[in-house]
This record gives sequence, C-alpha cells and structure tokens, in this order.
Amino acid sequence: MTTYEVNPIGIIRCNEEGFFLCLDKRFIPALEGLDGFSHLQVLWWFSDLDSAPYRSVLQTEQPYKNAPERMGIFATRSPIRPNPIGLTAVEILDLDKMEGIVRIAYIDAHDNTPILDLKPYTPSFDRLEAPRVPDWCRHWPMSLEQSGEFNWDNEFNF
Repeated sequence: MTTYEVNPIGIIRCNEEGFFLCLDKRFIPALEGLDGFSHLQVLWWFSDLDSAPYRSVLQTEQPYKNAPERMGIFATRSPIRPNPIGLTAVEILDLDKMEGIVRIAYIDAHDNTPILDLKPYTPSFDRLEAPRVPDWCRHWPMSLEQSGEFNWDNEFNF
C-alpha cells in the first residue's frame, strides 16, 4: 500500500476568547486573496483519535438515534476513520494576514488540533441545491445557519 506524508499548516485554538485558525509563519503568504470570502472549508486531523485500533474500525453501532442499527464509517461523520481527517465549513469573523490568524465563528475540533489545509467556500463548487439524505436524518437542518438553533443532543447516541 502506498503511504502519503501530510504536514500540518497550523493549529486550531479554542478557548474563552473564541475559535482561531493559527497558521505557521511560513504559510501566512497563502492567506493572500482570502479577503471577501465569508466562509472557509477547513481540513483538519482528528489527532486525539489517531491510533491503529481506531483506524481499523469500519462499522459502528447506531451512532444517530433514528439511523440504521449498524452503519459503515463512511456513512457517518465519526472522528474514528481509516484516515482521521475532519472537514468543517466555518464562518470567517476576522482575518489577520500579518499574524496568520483567522478568527472563526465555530469549529467542531479540539484546542491544538492540527490544520491540514484551508479552501475558500465557493457556492459554485460547495453548495448543492437539492442534496438527498436518508429518511432517518431528513429532519436535520438544511444549512449551517439553521444548525445553530437545532437541538443536536436529541440526535446522537454518544
């Protein structure tokens, strides 16, 4: 099997001051041209859950309350995966290109999580007008904006 080397470009900071994408100094020039974008796609590493046993899990028992009793990992957003990569769309609140810090509204990652890459969110590539989802999750919000008001605690079995 071929292996690939992935190197973090910075870390995610989550603290009482908010949520921040903090780039290593050498990657600061890569922020040029990001002005005007409202959102980013952040690819990050589930570093807290990166182990051989977790990487070998291919199925899980009903992670969502209305889901099938058993699901393949690729049908979930579980952090336990063959390659523990997270993907989150985030709202940009402030961009400090001098310091290489992007203040964001929220991200579902832990403090000190490695960032793998950033991509601007562009509706022409990232937005789908009519995505299909299974019946068990059809009642979930259809947008990131609506998700903030949704009671996600009623959806998960963990």
